[in-house]
Amino acid sequence: MATTCVIRDVNRHVGEEVRIGCWLHNKRSSGKIQFLQLRDGTGYIQGVVVKSEVSEEIWDNAKSLTQESSMYVTGIIREEPRSKSGFEMTVTNVEIIQITHDYPITPKEHGVDFLMDNRHLWLRAPKQRAILTVRGEIIRAVQNFFDENGFTLVDPPILTPTSAEGTTNLFHTKYFDEDAFLTQSGQLYMEAAAMALGKVYSFGPTFRAEKSKTRRHLIEFWMIEPEMAFVDHEESLRIQEQFVSHIVQSVVKNCRVELETLERDITKLEKIKAPFPRISYDDAIKFLKDNGHEIEWGEDFGAPHETAIAESYETPVFITNYPAGIKAFYMKPDPNRPEVVLCADMIAPEGYGEIIGGSQRIDDPELMEERFKEHNLSSETYKWYMDLRRYGTVPHSGFGLGLERTVAWICGVDHVRETIPFPRMLYRLYP
Repeated sequence: MATTCVIRDVNRHVGEEVRIGCWLHNKRSSGKIQFLQLRDGTGYIQGVVVKSEVSEEIWDNAKSLTQESSMYVTGIIREEPRSKSGFEMTVTNVEIIQITHDYPITPKEHGVDFLMDNRHLWLRAPKQRAILTVRGEIIRAVQNFFDENGFTLVDPPILTPTSAEGTTNLFHTKYFDEDAFLTQSGQLYMEAAAMALGKVYSFGPTFRAEKSKTRRHLIEFWMIEPEMAFVDHEESLRIQEQFVSHIVQSVVKNCRVELETLERDITKLEKIKAPFPRISYDDAIKFLKDNGHEIEWGEDFGAPHETAIAESYETPVFITNYPAGIKAFYMKPDPNRPEVVLCADMIAPEGYGEIIGGSQRIDDPELMEERFKEHNLSSETYKWYMDLRRYGTVPHSGFGLGLERTVAWICGVDHVRETIPFPRMLYRLYP
């Protein structure tokens, strides 16, 4: 009797007869031999049907298969050096579940809008499957890193009464008779959790109502947000670079096939190892001016500026100590230079922009009160956040990593819309 198997595990069954539930990705015929390109979600394998070795019924079943038809295929696994996977299946039986008719996504070229309208089917394409597999590996690596380094996973709320950063790019809703917003960050709540548990992280969806159509922006995206009590800015930077190195090397180790499917230059990823270079905001402004960019001290960086800086490095680079005026109210000023804050953005190489933003947080209650006034924030609304400074305040730091931008960079994908199963963008809420 054939052993039930998935394509990913066929290397364990060479010379054995196995049964695989799968779909037909593609098919070609050479007279009395049919070559079935089979996929089951875990991988791809070629099934070879030889007319003289199977019954007429099985031959006809194979012949009737169309793109994305579903079936159970039974056959003997053998090594095949010419195959990408290194294995092939000699088919002994084909049990049809459904013959598919008029599958919309054919091997020809399709426009992006058409593919996005059919995102529920486009996910089945080899490139899309590879991206989502890498995304899954990144998530596993994130959890593994924090588990091994003494962090506790904490889930902040998605519905909140206030903004984390005092911005207006929030989705408003009604919470019975009160106003509420979809969260744009779990950070403030994670600071409270850090005062209870020491080192914590959250991993969940966040929402920004920005009317932006760039290749780096989504309306709904996932953030990893650690907060760490008794950790200063310098130690936080070391944790960040170790964290990102761990993620990249986990993907290189465990997703080789997927990276090859994506035609990613793996040698570039192999170089991503801590420590990472650093450049101050001051030096970054000078560098940009020297290279023809019109920008003044006190202005924030846009995508062209980040890309220009990143081009000088083969690994991510930290830009540190931004002016306080362009950063969030909770960031701690540099004690030696109060006009800048103890913060850093990590910029990915190859033009993928900021993937991490982080800082040491203000721990002085009087200074935090001043910041509330400067930013016109309600002390009543943020009373609970002030309590963290009133009752046992400590130095603490945190950062946020955007999952989709990280996936885009590691996969070498041009647009973040392909890095999440069902992207939500300015003009897309379907499917």
